[in-house]
Amino acid sequence: MKVNILLLTLVLITCVTTALLPAQEHLVLFREEFTTLDQWRPLYFPKIKKHSSYTIQSDGEVSVLKAESNASASALIFKKTFNVYEYPLITWRWKVENIYEKGNEKTKEGDDYPLRVYVIFEYNPTNSGFLERLKYASAKLLYGEYPPHSSLNYIWANRNQAEKIITSSYTERAKMILLQSGPSKVGTWQTEEVNIVEDYERAFGTKPPAVASLAMMNDSDNTGEHSVSYLDYIEVYKSE
Repeated sequence: MKVNILLLTLVLITCVTTALLPAQEHLVLFREEFTTLDQWRPLYFPKIKKHSSYTIQSDGEVSVLKAESNASASALIFKKTFNVYEYPLITWRWKVENIYEKGNEKTKEGDDYPLRVYVIFEYNPTNSGFLERLKYASAKLLYGEYPPHSSLNYIWANRNQAEKIITSSYTERAKMILLQSGPSKVGTWQTEEVNIVEDYERAFGTKPPAVASLAMMNDSDNTGEHSVSYLDYIEVYKSE
C-alpha cells in the first residue's frame, strides 16, 4: 500500500511540474499579417496574359490577403530571403471558397490550385556544374534573373490523392506537398505548420540550398475556372 501511495505521489509531482513548465517558445524572423503588400512583388508569366488579383481586405478585426483568379495566373513573391537552416519553420492560416472541378495534381491540364504557398530555393552558380551554369545563365538573359534552384509547393489540392508529395508535371525541381485535399474543409480557416528542411529532404532526397524566399499563388489558367481564397498571416520562425 505504501509503495502504491509513493508511486501515486511521484506521478502527481511529475504532472504538476510539467504543467508549470513554460510552453515551448519560438523566435520569429518575420510575420506578415497583410496590412499592406509592401513586402511583396508581383510575378507575371510571359505566356499568360490574364493575371490573378491580390488585394487586402478586412475579416472582422484583422486584415487578410484575398487571392482571386478567373482563367488566370500570376503570383506574389516576398522581397526578402532567409536561411532555411537558421529558420526552418513556417506557419500560416488559409481558406478557400472552392476547388477546381477539372483540377488534377498529376497533369499539366489540371495543374491549378485555389491557393498555394511556395518556398523558393535560390540558385547559387558557385555550387553548380558547367552545363547547369550555362542553362541558368541563358534563363537569366531571358527573364532578367536566375530562376529558382528548386521549390516546395504547399498546396490546397483539388482531389484526394494517396500520395502526399507529388512531382510537378512541369519540372522535377518542384515538389507539390498536399496539405489539404478535396472539398471537405472548403470555406473554413485551416492553420498549417511545416518544417521546410525536413520536407525538402523527404521530397528531393537531399538537403536544400540554404537561401530561400516565399511566394503564393491562386491560378486557374489551365482549367479555365474561377476561385477565391484567403491568407490570414504567414510566419517564418525557429524553435528556441
